[in-house]
Amino acid sequence: MNKTIITDMCDSTAQTKKNTKRLFIWSVVWVLATAGAAFGPKNLWNFNTLLTIIAVLIHIGIGLGMIRVFKQFLLGLDELQRKIHLDAMAISLGIGLVFGSSYEMLEDIKLIPFQPEIPHLMIVMYLTYAIGAVIGVRKYQ
Repeated sequence: MNKTIITDMCDSTAQTKKNTKRLFIWSVVWVLATAGAAFGPKNLWNFNTLLTIIAVLIHIGIGLGMIRVFKQFLLGLDELQRKIHLDAMAISLGIGLVFGSSYEMLEDIKLIPFQPEIPHLMIVMYLTYAIGAVIGVRKYQ
């Protein structure tokens, strides 16, 4: 193999590790911001409107930052890795749309006694994405 190709592969792997670490950190911070915006008003600041608005704006800002970091993560992947993640995201989006609309209808037509919650949909989409990525990696090994 050409020395330049090997060097480029090593640099690419190092950059992918760096991008993965950045994405992990931003994801953890976003989850913490989500918890703060969701539970802070009731448990920490007694529904103070200004503090709640600030918490939601921080949550949105961190979420937008996480999206930017995720885009950088995807752009730093090689073609096969990018295909695996994009396929997993496509499946997750499709499942989210189908499951989300069906889940909402279940309460409307009285098949479930509780109101559907967005965190339930987020969990389904995350798990679908994770499973899709694992299956994609195994498929191309």
